[in-house]
Amino acid sequence: MDSAQIMILTVLVGTVALFLWGRWRHDMVAMASLLMCVVLGLVPTGEAFNGFGHPAVITVACILILSSALQQSGAVDALTRTVLPQSAGPFVTLAALSLLAAILSAFMNNVGALALLMPVALQIANKQGVPPGKILMPLAFGSILGGMTTLIGTPPNLIVSGFRAGLNGSGFSMFDYSPVGIAIALAGLAFVILVGRFLVPTRERAGAEGFETGSYLTEARITEGSKAAGMLLRDINDELEKSDAQVIGLIRNEKRIPAPNPYRELHDNDILLIEAEPEGLASALSGLELTLEAEWRSIQAEAKAKAAEKEKEKDKDKDKDDASADAKEAATETLKETTKAQNARKPDEKVISTDAKPGDEKSPDGEQTAELHKKALQSDDISLIEVVILPNATFIGRSAADIRIRSHYGINLLAISRQGQRSMSRLRTMKMQAGDVLLMQGSPAAISEFGNRMGCAPLAERALHLGDKSQAFKASAIMAIAIALAAFGIVPAAISFALGVLASLLFGVVAPRTLYDAVDWPVVVLLAALIPVATAMETTGSADLIARFLLETIAQGNAVIAVGLILIVTMTLSDFMNNAATAAVMCPIAIGSAAQLGASSDPFLMAVAIGASCAFLTPIGHQNNTLILGPGGFRFGDYWKLGLPIEIIVVAVGVPMLLWVWPL
Repeated sequence: MDSAQIMILTVLVGTVALFLWGRWRHDMVAMASLLMCVVLGLVPTGEAFNGFGHPAVITVACILILSSALQQSGAVDALTRTVLPQSAGPFVTLAALSLLAAILSAFMNNVGALALLMPVALQIANKQGVPPGKILMPLAFGSILGGMTTLIGTPPNLIVSGFRAGLNGSGFSMFDYSPVGIAIALAGLAFVILVGRFLVPTRERAGAEGFETGSYLTEARITEGSKAAGMLLRDINDELEKSDAQVIGLIRNEKRIPAPNPYRELHDNDILLIEAEPEGLASALSGLELTLEAEWRSIQAEAKAKAAEKEKEKDKDKDKDDASADAKEAATETLKETTKAQNARKPDEKVISTDAKPGDEKSPDGEQTAELHKKALQSDDISLIEVVILPNATFIGRSAADIRIRSHYGINLLAISRQGQRSMSRLRTMKMQAGDVLLMQGSPAAISEFGNRMGCAPLAERALHLGDKSQAFKASAIMAIAIALAAFGIVPAAISFALGVLASLLFGVVAPRTLYDAVDWPVVVLLAALIPVATAMETTGSADLIARFLLETIAQGNAVIAVGLILIVTMTLSDFMNNAATAAVMCPIAIGSAAQLGASSDPFLMAVAIGASCAFLTPIGHQNNTLILGPGGFRFGDYWKLGLPIEIIVVAVGVPMLLWVWPL
C-alpha cells in the first residue's frame, strides 16, 4: 500500500464516518472530501470541479425540473384521481396507492411522487379508520421500489450508468434496469401489500379534520388582566388537564425555566410552554384567556406601527405650524425674497420623504407588503394547515425567526410536532429537522407559497388542481418525448432531458423565475463533489485494494458470492448514508471486484444500483423514509420490522436475476 492509497482510504473512511454521524449535511461532507483530495494532490486542481459537468449530475437536475413541471401543471393530480379507487377497502386502496407510487417513481423524482400521494393516503386512512402509518410506510417503500426500475428513477442508477460509460464507453440505457428492477419491485410490492400492514407498528393518529400528528409544543403569553395572571402553576395545569394539555416549561424575562415549581405564582407577560393535542389547543388557551405568542407579537407590532404613524402626523402638524409662521414673516418682504424662502423649504420637504428605506413598512413598498400581510392574516379564509418538512428542505437547520416567517410570508407558526422528542427550545428559535410537522396559520395561498419556497408538503388533501389542461398535456408530452429520445438512444440521457427542460421553458410549462427552485441543490453538489473522489479511488488503485480484500476474505474467489456481497454491503451502507453517496463509493469497488475475478462488470454495477436504492431499515437511509417519520408517528426502530424482510427478498430475488440477465 503506497502513500496515495493510504491518503485516499483515510479520506474515504473519514467521509463515510461523517456521513454516518449526520452532524453536517451530505453536500458539505462531500465538498470537504473533494477539497481534501485536491489539497493532498489526489485530484488534480484543474479537474476538481469536473463533476458539475458530469452527465449524471446534469440529468438529475433536469429530471427534478421536469418532475416539478408534472406536479405544478396538475398532470399527476389528474392521474391520481383517475387511477385511485374512490370507495374501496383497505387492501385494494393500499395496493392501488403502492402500485401508483412505484409507477410514478420510475419516471419522476420519488420524493415528489410521495409528497403528492401523502395527503391522499392520509385522507383515506382517516376515512377508513386505519392508522396512517399502516398506509404511509407501504406507500414510501413502494415508491423506493419503483425508482430502481429505470435509468431516471433514482440518482444511484444515473451514477452507476456514468461509471459504466467511463469503463466501456457507453452507459446503461433507459430500461436496462427494468428486468431486474421490475422483478424485485413486484416481489417487494406483493410482500408489502399482502403482509406489510401487519408488520407496521400501530401508531394511532385519528384527527378530526384529517390527520392528527401528535402533541404540539405551543407558546402562550399571559397578558395583563387575563384569568391566568396571579394563579399558581398547579392550578393552571389542573385547568389544562380538562383539554388534555399540560405546561412543560415557563419563560420569564426571556429566561427559560424547565419543569417549573407547581406552586410558582404566574405574572403578567409570563410565557407558558404548553404541550397539547391539536383539537384541545383552542379550548386550552381560551379557558385561561391565554394569547398565542405569535398573535401577541403581531398585536404589539401593529400597535408600534400605529404609534409611529401618530408621531409622524404630529411632526407633520408641527411643520405646518412652523411654515405658517414663516409665511407671516415673509409677507412683509418683497416677492423675490418670498420666492427664495419657498425654494429654500423644498429641500426640507424632500428630506422628510427620504426617511423611508427600501423594505421599511413606512416606505411605499413596505406599506404595500405590510398591507398584503395584514389582509392575509385578517381575511375570512384564514386556515390552520399542517405541513411536513421535506428532506433537504431549505428550512432545515433554520428557525422561524431566521427566515422572518411572518414578515416575509404573512403567516404564523403556531406549533411544532417532533415525534419522539420534546424540545425545550423557544418556538420561534427552534431549529427545524426533516420530518417535523408544523401547524401554520394563514391564508392557504400564503402557506402554499411558504411550502413551495421552504420545502414543506401539506398534510391535508388539496383541492384537485386542474389548471390549464393544455399545460398538463404539454408537461406529460415533453416528459414522454424526452424519455423516448433517451430510451431509443437517439441522444444521450443528459441531452434528452436538457432538451425537455428547454421545451418546458419555450412552451410556458415552467416559468423562468421558478426554473431552479425545483433543483435539489444539495444532491447536485453531493454528486458533483464525490465523482472526482471516486475517480481518485480508481486511479490510485485503492478500489482494487478494497475489492481484493473482500474477495479473498469473504467471497473466497467465488463470483456469485461476490455479486451478493457487493449487493449486501451497498444495501447496508445505504441504510445509514445517502444513497447517491453510497453508489459513488461502491462503484469503483464493484469495478475492481469484477476485474480481480476476470468477470463482466455489469452484474457488479447493477448490484450497486439495486443495493443503493434499497434502504428500508432506518428513517435516515432514504429521503422518503424521513418524509413519513413525523406524519406516521414512527420511531427510529419501527422501520426494520417491515424493512428487513424486504431487504431479504431483494437479495433472494436480486442475485439470481442479476446473474440471469447480466451473465458473469
